[in-house]
This record gives sequence, C-alpha cells and structure tokens, in this order.
Amino acid sequence: MPNTSIQQLEDVVIKFAGDSGDGMQLTGTQFSNNTALFGNDLSTFPDFPAEIRAPIGTLPGVSGFQLHFSSNRIFTPGDACDVLVAMNAAALKANLKSLKKGGIILANTDGFDSKNLRLANYPEGINPLEDGSLATYQLHTMDVTKMTREALKDMNMGMKEKDRAKNMFVLGFLYWMYDRNMENTETFLKEKFGKKPEILESNLRVLHAGYNFADTVEAFTTRYRVEKARMEPGTYRSITGNTALAYGLVAASQKANLPIFLGTYPITPASDILHELSRFKNFGIRTFQAEDEIAGITSAIGASYGGHMGITTTSGPGMALKGEAMGLAVMLEIPLIIVDIQRGGPSTGLPTKTEQSDLLQAYYGRNGECPMPVVSASTPADCFDAVFEAFRISVQHMTPVIFLSDGYIANGSEPWRFPKAADLPQIEVKFKKQLEEGEENFLPYHRDENLVRPWAVPGTPGLEHRIGGLEKQNITGNVSYDPENHQLMVKIRQEKVDKIADHIPLQKIELGPEKGKVLVLGWGSTYGAIKSAVLDLLAEGHEVAHAHIRYIRPFPKNLGEILHSYDKILIPEINNGQLIKIIRDQFLIDAQGYHKIMGVPITKGELITKIREMLA
Repeated sequence: MPNTSIQQLEDVVIKFAGDSGDGMQLTGTQFSNNTALFGNDLSTFPDFPAEIRAPIGTLPGVSGFQLHFSSNRIFTPGDACDVLVAMNAAALKANLKSLKKGGIILANTDGFDSKNLRLANYPEGINPLEDGSLATYQLHTMDVTKMTREALKDMNMGMKEKDRAKNMFVLGFLYWMYDRNMENTETFLKEKFGKKPEILESNLRVLHAGYNFADTVEAFTTRYRVEKARMEPGTYRSITGNTALAYGLVAASQKANLPIFLGTYPITPASDILHELSRFKNFGIRTFQAEDEIAGITSAIGASYGGHMGITTTSGPGMALKGEAMGLAVMLEIPLIIVDIQRGGPSTGLPTKTEQSDLLQAYYGRNGECPMPVVSASTPADCFDAVFEAFRISVQHMTPVIFLSDGYIANGSEPWRFPKAADLPQIEVKFKKQLEEGEENFLPYHRDENLVRPWAVPGTPGLEHRIGGLEKQNITGNVSYDPENHQLMVKIRQEKVDKIADHIPLQKIELGPEKGKVLVLGWGSTYGAIKSAVLDLLAEGHEVAHAHIRYIRPFPKNLGEILHSYDKILIPEINNGQLIKIIRDQFLIDAQGYHKIMGVPITKGELITKIREMLA
C-alpha cells in the first residue's frame, strides 16, 4: 500500500460526465449529499441530454453533473473544473474545454475503444488517452467496467446488470480521493434497494471496490481535504430549487390555512414539482395531472374559485398555451400561482437547457391589457422564500401571480438553512362569509383601499354572483360592453397591481456602495455569478455594486432612485435582453446588457471581464 499525504484545499470543482445511462446524475447527487453532510458549502449544476434516449456514446447523449464545494461561501457551480470524470470518449470531448490546465482527468478506458472514439467523432486511429494531447493535464486511466465486473464475478447477475453499478466504483474512488466517509451513500443504497438484495449487494460491493482501488493504486499518493465551511449556525440540508419551491408552497398553505390544489401537465424542467407535492397529501395538498396545459390551469382556476389556492406549473411552451386562461383569472380577480420553470426556446427549444427566456412573456404575453404580478427566485434555496411571497401576494391582493424560476435553479442544489415553522409569518386570508349590515345585495367588485375585491366561496347564501371572461361592470360584476366602463376597469386592474408596491420590501443593495461607478442589476439565476464577480472586484477596490430583483412587477418603489445613483448600469441575462427593455422603458436608463444564450449559466469570469470594460 503506497504512502499517502493529505493536501488541504479551499475549494474544488468536479464534473461527472458520461453517457446518460452511466448514472452520472446519481453519482453527482450522492457526492453532493455527502458534501452537504460534511459541512462544505456547495453549488451544483446538473446538465441533462435533451433527447429522451440519445444514441449511446454520442456527443448529444452526454450527461453531466458539476459540483463546486468549498470551505468558504460560494455562489456558483464554478467556471472551470479541477477534476473531470470521463466515462467515455464523448464525455471527454464535450467537457475538456471546461477543465483547468493541469486539472485531473479520471478516464474509464472501456469507454475509449474504437467504437466509442468513432461515435465521439474522433479521427480514425486517434485516441486522446494515448496520443499525448492530454499532456498538460493529470491523466489517470482505469478500466472501470472491467473492475466492476471483477468485483461482482461470483454474483449470479447478467453482464448488463453488473455494468449498471460502475458509477458506484467512481463514487467510491472519489470518496477515497477526498477523504470522505461512505456511510450516507451506504444508507441511501439500503433504503433504495432494500427490497432488492442482489442489486443492493452489487452496488455496495462496487462502491467499496472503487474506494479500495484508490487506496492501493500507486498513481495516487495524495488525498485532498476541504474543511467545513464557516456558515451561520443552524440545521442545513442540500436542496434543489424545485424541491424548495414545493416546500415553500406547503409552508404557505399551512400558514394561510388554505388547502392547495395543483392542476398541471408534465413538462421539463417543472415536472419534479408535481412529483414532490404529490407526497404531501397529509398536508391537504391535492395534485391533478391533467390531459394538457389548458386543462391544468383551468382546473386550478376552478379550485381557486372554490376557495382553495390554485397552483399550476409549466415551462415556456406551456405558458403560451395557458395565456387565455391567465386572462380569465385576471378578469375573475382570484388567487392563482402560475409557476414557470424557464428553458431555452422558442417552440420546443432546448428542453433540458437553462434560459431566462420568458420574462417578456410573463410581463406582456396575454391578449388585452392583462397585468399580473411577477416574482422571481434567485437561487435553489431562495425558491422557498420567493414562492411563499408569491402565495401571500396572490391571496391578499386577489390576483394571479407568475413565479419565475429556470432549469439552472430548478435542478441545481445548495445548502439550505431551513426555518422553523414558528418563525414563518402567518398569511392572512379573508373570505366574505355573509352580507354585512346595510348590504342589500352582494357586490363582487366592490373594493377595499387596495382595490382588492372580496373572495366569496360558491354556495355561500346571499353571495351569488356572475363569473366568466366577459368584461365586468364596475362594482356589480354584471357583463358590460360600455366603453367608459371598460377603460375604467382596465385602469383599476392595473392600479391594483401597481399598489402591491406598497406591500413589498424596498429594493436593497446586495453588495457594494450605495453610489458608485457601476451597478450590476440582475434577476433570477444570474445571482451567483454576479455576486461572485462583484465580490472579487470590491476586494480590488473598485466602485462596483450588485442589486438583485425579486419583485419584477411591480418593481420596488425605490428602484428608480437606486438606478440613478450609479454612473453605469449593467444587466446580465441568459436571454437576448429582456429585463433591460423593461428597465429602459420605465426608468429611461441607458443600461448596458450582457447576454448569453447558450443553454448554460453566465460565469463569474465573463462578468468580471465585462465590468472591467465598463470601469475603464
């Protein structure tokens, strides 16, 4: 057994990459969970193939999982990788450009045979593991498939079933490499395969085989250790954006004492919210998988009209289909949350790739004058608080609310210091139960000081009223084609949304001076990259600040004042410039944009370069 030393590192970025059948997502998730339990700060970025089953060994079929963990606070999955796990030739070719020079490559030699090299479009006779092209990296090769089969040679399983465990070999190897305990993964495997003893045994054997191989092979004489991060005391867990969103809805339902009905249709990358919420029937959560997007939202509208909180979840293409029903909800003035987990577009677009593609659709994308509040989440953990706020706004202002997340937030994970239920604020919900003294008839569009109409549950004696998508007469709710009334109602509905600004927090500066040379203004999943870039530039003494918008419609009341306090405004977005159009329109600010539309997040390094240009 070779002598090994321990090298302390502050942070590490690992990219797991292989064919979509190689189990890279599971491997990455297990290493992430282990990292979270150990106490490191972390950020992940799963990268799925768009095809349901791309041809094995091809570039479109590569599945990746990037994990950044550190002993310091971090906010992104990392710009470049320290370690690349390449299960085949296509995985190496697709990800080599993101590996730091001098970085470590762990390559499965079985995935670099002539067939795999051809499928990955390498020239005939060229094998990157043998031709010296990887000389600037630390290349370590191992026949993972062969060693997996060797560990299971006495088990009565087919070769295909044995090969399914090879991701556990890689996981065990990395647990040794980063001086980790395997107990949490062993527990996970026992829970997952407890009723399938043969599969459990094979995975446990191969996990330990990978660990023992790393312990005995002479190529590795150094192990790495990343100490626990210095984080605010509390109870943490690793959480994805979609899971945090589901938990936020459950918490809001409990704090409002208002049952949730989710009417939805499966669509990438929003489907996990349906899966997660369906587990909480004990909290009064009802889930309904409808036959299409329109049925999903209209069933949720029916639930809201009946006194529940209607939720519908979708992505960009589904938002387009739901447009007319959203207009109905605006006309009815009832609570409803439309969750849009954005992805690349237009049309079917890039189903598994991230993009901030739907902001203008959320803002304007319905017929007629149809204003709706828009709330955005910034990180996976932030989905909990942001959707809790969307719920509050919706029920207290009797309006549908659009909640924006995206594929990067939805599938990425980070540590979440989850709150105690007692620390969450109550959400006051008012139902009209009867006619008040002096009321002869129920007036469904009679409003309070915030222009909010009463919420009356059908079947309540004396509170009968008309519903539908035709224009309402002011106060009475009768159908009206009167021109002056239509203009009045359009103005009232807009003013009602505008008044929400009186009931949301003022915009704050995340980092930097309250006045200065450059303000980087962001929304959604650009949060981590912006914060990381601004932190680095502040450390160098530059007058740079960062503000991040949660409330996009209406904006916080002081946003204009903040924008006019800086010489230049930069708005980075994973689209072709959407928030920047709204900011220019409302505040007459000559903001500059940084737009990336590649299906992947903006990196810290890109932003630092752009901000330096603006500071010059």
